[in-house]
Amino acid sequence: MSVSRICSFIHGEFRQPLSGNWLPNYDPATGEICSEVADSSSDDVSAAVQAALDASEAWGRTGFDQRASWLNRLADGVEARLEAFARAESQDSGKPLWLARDFEIPRVVQNFRFFAGLVAGAGGRTFDSPAGLNMTLQVPWGVGAVISPWNLPLYLFSWKIAPALATGNCLVAKPSELTPVTAMMLGEICLEAGLPKGVLNILQGSGATT
Repeated sequence: MSVSRICSFIHGEFRQPLSGNWLPNYDPATGEICSEVADSSSDDVSAAVQAALDASEAWGRTGFDQRASWLNRLADGVEARLEAFARAESQDSGKPLWLARDFEIPRVVQNFRFFAGLVAGAGGRTFDSPAGLNMTLQVPWGVGAVISPWNLPLYLFSWKIAPALATGNCLVAKPSELTPVTAMMLGEICLEAGLPKGVLNILQGSGATT
């Protein structure tokens, strides 16, 4: 049986683990190994963090409307491949295909579009008061890390990724090693959309190691 490999997505490219270690990914319906997952080490984590740091300043200076446009491109990419995403999610997690197709993957699209709409046209606010003019500025935090569970793999992954990117932050994001496939597919969408390198880095691997 041919076994595919699920790589990490770092600095806009798919990379094998520096350690050479891989984890088996089982098909819940058959118990067979359907793919192997990169088990990222601290060296891989460091590379992903550095990629995010390198991209952080430029991404943070990107305007709200530009970031909203990028998120909508990601939504468009997932929506265009909705059936493929649904089938991958169903096989990887063992849930009914209709659930992935009718609810979970459409919600991924909605997550990106919601936060795109939330920040489109956003900016600082000013308030006049007897003491003078007060102003608020929306400033990105910088680089963040997010972890997503196995039960709603891409749904919850996108729910964390979308608001962080929309508000000008770069990310190192780790999906569950039990359901890694659609996270890798999201990396492919980032490439297709032309998302700047290092803005979103997806690290595959076990919780203990990665």
